[in-house]
Amino acid sequence: MKQLGTHLVMDAWQCPSDLLNDSEHIRRAILDAVSAGEATLIDFCIHQFSPHGVTATATLAESHIAIHTWPEFGYFAADAFFCGKGDPRKAIEVLAESLQAQATKIRDFTRGFDPEFTPLADDSQPEFNWEKPISAISVRG
Repeated sequence: MKQLGTHLVMDAWQCPSDLLNDSEHIRRAILDAVSAGEATLIDFCIHQFSPHGVTATATLAESHIAIHTWPEFGYFAADAFFCGKGDPRKAIEVLAESLQAQATKIRDFTRGFDPEFTPLADDSQPEFNWEKPISAISVRG
């Protein structure tokens, strides 16, 4: 596979609920993660849910960082997808530290082009098989 990017997906537990419900703290954490990852911020969106929870996305020249919080469970889910320059690992570490996660699980996915799959002809349609596990989905039979 020709690697085009790195996509890190993190689950984090045992975080203080007040931090997970503080949209300003989340904003600072994401902006600090962008800086630590040496990424280029293009746009930023944050939403405070009622009665609790925050979702934030940072659109980057390199791709994105996103976070979704569940303060009532002391849990958040985040991902950082970087193509080209930058270090998504440093960005993810900053989020975990800033939100004081006591336990994390981070999965690392290589994103890219597999030479086994040639481009589709102009008149062909991709085939999707959703019965396979998500990690085994193929766009061709």
